[in-house]
Amino acid sequence: MNTTTQRKGATRTADIPADILAALSHGTLASATLAEGLALDQSVLLRMAFPRLPADALEAADTASQLGILKRMSGIAAILYKALGEAGIEQCQAHPSDTVRGWACFMVGLHPYPDLASRLAAIRIFADDPHFGVREWSWMSVRPHLAKQLPHAIEHLTEWTNSSSANQRRFASEAIRPRGVWCAHITPLKQHPELALPILTPLRSDPSPYVQDSVANWLNDAAKDQADWVRHICAQWQQHNTSEATRRICQRALRNLK
Repeated sequence: MNTTTQRKGATRTADIPADILAALSHGTLASATLAEGLALDQSVLLRMAFPRLPADALEAADTASQLGILKRMSGIAAILYKALGEAGIEQCQAHPSDTVRGWACFMVGLHPYPDLASRLAAIRIFADDPHFGVREWSWMSVRPHLAKQLPHAIEHLTEWTNSSSANQRRFASEAIRPRGVWCAHITPLKQHPELALPILTPLRSDPSPYVQDSVANWLNDAAKDQADWVRHICAQWQQHNTSEATRRICQRALRNLK
C-alpha cells in the first residue's frame, strides 16, 4: 500500500507538477504534503475508486468537491455512506489513497454506532494510520461526538494514553484540544481545562515529540482562556519531573505567554 512517499512534496498548489496532481487525483499516489492533499480533485478520485456509483451520487460529489476541505471530505463520505453503507468503510480503509481512507474516517463519524466506545474502536485503526493526513481526519471526524459526550470521551481516551503507539497516544490529546484546528471549540474545556488532566498528566513526559507537540498545543490552546492555570500546571509538572520531554512540552505550552 502506497501510504507514504519519499519524495519532497510541494508546499504550494501552484508548485505541484501536473503528473503528480493527476496521480493524486487518480488514487495511485499518496499525498506528501497538506498542499497536495488539498489540491487533488476528489470528484475524479471518487470516480476512480468507485466507478460503479450511481449517476446521482457522482453529481452530488461534483457539488461537494467545490466546498471547503472539511465539507468536501464529509460531504463525499456522506455520499459513499448512503450508497454503500457500513461496507463502504471497509472498502475505503483498504485503498492506497490517503484521501479515500480519510473518507472512511468521516463515515465512521456518520455511522450510528450504539455508543462512544464502539465509535472509538472503529476509528482506532485510522488514528494509527501510517499517513499523517488520515490521522488528522480520524480525530476531526469523531470530535463532534467526543464533545457531546465529553466525560465519557475523557474516560475512554485516558485508556489510549497507555497505548504502545505514539499515534494513538497523540490522538487522545489532539482529539479534544480546547480550540483545535479546523473545528469547533470545546467550550467546557476552555472554561475548565482541568477536566482533561486524566489524559494530559500521563502524557506529560511522553518520549515521542509527536505526542509532546500535541500536549503542548493543548496547553497553548488552554492558555488563551486560562493562562494562570497553564502556568501552574507547567510549574507543577516541572517541579516533580525533570525530564527533557516535560521541559520541552512546557516551553512550547508557554510560548505565547509573557
